[in-house]
Amino acid sequence: MAQVGATSGAGPRGSADGETVRVAEHAAGDGDGSGDRTADRTGPGVPTEPGGAGTPGGDRSGAGREGAGAGSASARLLRLFEGHRLTPTQRRIAHCMVRRAADAPFLSSVELAELAGVSQPSVTRFAVALGFDGYPALRRHLRELPPPAYETDGSGDAAGAGDGTPSPARNAYQQAVQGEIENLRHLAALLAEPEPVERAGRLLAGSRPLPVLGLRAAAAQARGFCYFAAKVHPDVRLLDEGGSMLADRLDAAVRAGAGALLCFALPRYPREVLDALRQARGAGLRVVTVADSAFAPVADPSDLLLPAAVGTGLAFDTACAPMLLGRVLLEAMCDALPDAQARLEEFDARAARRGLFLD
Repeated sequence: MAQVGATSGAGPRGSADGETVRVAEHAAGDGDGSGDRTADRTGPGVPTEPGGAGTPGGDRSGAGREGAGAGSASARLLRLFEGHRLTPTQRRIAHCMVRRAADAPFLSSVELAELAGVSQPSVTRFAVALGFDGYPALRRHLRELPPPAYETDGSGDAAGAGDGTPSPARNAYQQAVQGEIENLRHLAALLAEPEPVERAGRLLAGSRPLPVLGLRAAAAQARGFCYFAAKVHPDVRLLDEGGSMLADRLDAAVRAGAGALLCFALPRYPREVLDALRQARGAGLRVVTVADSAFAPVADPSDLLLPAAVGTGLAFDTACAPMLLGRVLLEAMCDALPDAQARLEEFDARAARRGLFLD
C-alpha cells in the first residue's frame, strides 16, 4: 500500500505560496472552542485544589492534570474504547472520559454520569460493554496503568541532565506544547494505516463541487483547507457561516452535483454542524469529518470520521493535530486528482507574472 502523502504526479508539488502541495446529542454550548472553562475543567464532583489547574489564575507550573500528560492519557483511553460497538449514550460517556482523561481514573460512577449527562446505570453498562465486571473494575484498570511520561525530551524518553537528575517541572505554556506533541504522536500512529485517509481523499477529489464545512472554532481549519484546495480542485465551496443560509448553500452544492462533504468539527460542537451533517446525509452526500475524537457528537452522521485530538492545556483549545490532518487530507486529495500537479504549475506561472510573492 502506498504511503500517505506520496505524490502521484512527476516531481514535487509546490508553489511560491508554500502550497506544498459517532454520539448522542451534544451538551449545550456555544461552540467557540473555549466554553465554560470552570465547568470543563472541574465539573460537578471533581476535586480541585486552591491555585490548581482548574482554578483561574492559579499556579499551573507543576505537572497538572491538564498538562502534557493529558494528551497521552487521552490516547490510551481512545485505544481502550476502539473496537467496541457502543450505543450513543455509551459513546457520550466515552467522549466525556477522553475530554477529562487525566481525571477519569478518579471519578466515581455518579460523578462521571453527571459530567456526561447520563444516568449512573448507564455508566455501569458502559463499563460492562468494554469487558469489565462493572465500573469499579474499569476505574481500577485505569488507576493501575503506568502514569503518562510528563517530562520528555521530545523523543518520548524522560528528560534530564543525563546523570539521573530529573528535569525541572514544566510551566503551563510548556505543558500545553508538550500536550500537542503527544496529540501529534497519536495522529502519527493512526496514520500508520493510511487507507482511511486515502479513501477520504478519493471521495473529496471526486466531488464537484466540494463543500467544506467548519463553524465557529473549526472555521479556521475549513478556511485553511479551502485556501489550498482551491489551487488543485476546480470547485471548492467554503461553508463557514451558520444560520438559515447554511442550509441554502448546502442545497445549492447538492443541486450543482456535489457527492461528498468535508466537515471540520471541534469542541464545543455547534448544534448547527450536527443539523447540517444530517441534512447532507439526507441529500445523499458522503460525509468525511475531522473531529477531536472518534466519539464526538458528530460521529453518527459521518460516513468516515478521522480523529485528531485538540489540546486543552490553555484557556482556549489548541488544534495543531486537526490542522495537520487537514493538510494530510489535502495531500491525499491531490494524489487522487490527476491534474493536481498541472494546476499548481499553472498557479505558479500566474503568480510569477503578477509578482504576487517576494521570494
